[in-house]
Amino acid sequence: MAPKLLTDLRVPSSRAGRASRPGTLHGVARYDLARAELAQVLAGEPPYRVGQVWDGLYRQHRDPAELTVLPVVLRARLGECEALAPALHLVQRQTADRGTTVKWVWRLGDGAVIETVLMHYPDRSTVCVSTQAGCAMGCGFCATGQAGFRRNLSVGEIVEQVVMACREAEGSERRLGNVVFMGMGEPLANYPRVWSAIERIHDDLGLSARHLTVSTVGIIPGIRRLTAEALPVNLAVSLHAANDELRDRLVPINRRYPLAKLVRACRAYVDAKGRRLSIEWALIEGVNDRPTDVAELAAIAVPLGAHVNLIPLNPTPGWPTTGTRPQEVRLFRDRLVSMGVNATIRRNRGTDIDAACGQLAARSGTLEG
Repeated sequence: MAPKLLTDLRVPSSRAGRASRPGTLHGVARYDLARAELAQVLAGEPPYRVGQVWDGLYRQHRDPAELTVLPVVLRARLGECEALAPALHLVQRQTADRGTTVKWVWRLGDGAVIETVLMHYPDRSTVCVSTQAGCAMGCGFCATGQAGFRRNLSVGEIVEQVVMACREAEGSERRLGNVVFMGMGEPLANYPRVWSAIERIHDDLGLSARHLTVSTVGIIPGIRRLTAEALPVNLAVSLHAANDELRDRLVPINRRYPLAKLVRACRAYVDAKGRRLSIEWALIEGVNDRPTDVAELAAIAVPLGAHVNLIPLNPTPGWPTTGTRPQEVRLFRDRLVSMGVNATIRRNRGTDIDAACGQLAARSGTLEG
């Protein structure tokens, strides 16, 4: 961040009018600040205050105004400091699956709207975070793709989604264990900010790399950059078709990054990181659930040692076909297994609140905040 942006960080300002301030991609909010920048906000305070506030933000998941370790006057000042304002403003919170699935709709500072989904399981809690407002990849069966693209999210807007999920989990006496970058947007199309968010989640929130998963429709340059990074995060590829003709229709970016090149990039990642690749496959009735699709998918998955997640296509307005019927999904899985593929069927979560895979489609023009 250029030094000139930091000259105003200590200036208190009223919370009034924050909804109309520029989006934090162009400004500053609490989780966009590096530690050195937080020190500038706290200039004039004892140096140890920086550690107290940083610990409060990242380890306690608290608002600065809630940190009772700080003097009352300082808490009040930080509560009015624009640089420590939240990036996410709640529009709606919904629950499903007997409270084990939570979906938030957030409005950002510039009016863009995103969604975050938290899923509780018996042995873990996982949050699915957005990395863009909308998506430019144009996959027709995905509601986010239908909504179009608005902008990339900032580091702070991504990290704050994880922090809010941590707070929610703690309220249920749980601990957030996994972060999946599978919400709105294509993570590798927002690479610098996504990777910075991953480092912050790993280093400061304390989640290990093996519990962080980046999903992509196949942005090969991004996969290559991930391969060269120090942290061995998990990689998931939304494949959905295993021949170029069909994938060109389902996942248009395939025309730029065809399957043969994508498979080579995945092989390099697996070899470099020693992590098992995940392949996501949304089953669409009569489109990609045929015996020929099984054989083509197995031909890719087996050499890569990949795990295949089968996802019956969730209802998406504007997409003419339906998800594969449950009995056919099981048959597809059984055929894959018989060919040596490690394959499981992903249980749909949050379908009735449009929180399932492919259903995230927040539109600022249709929501009242």
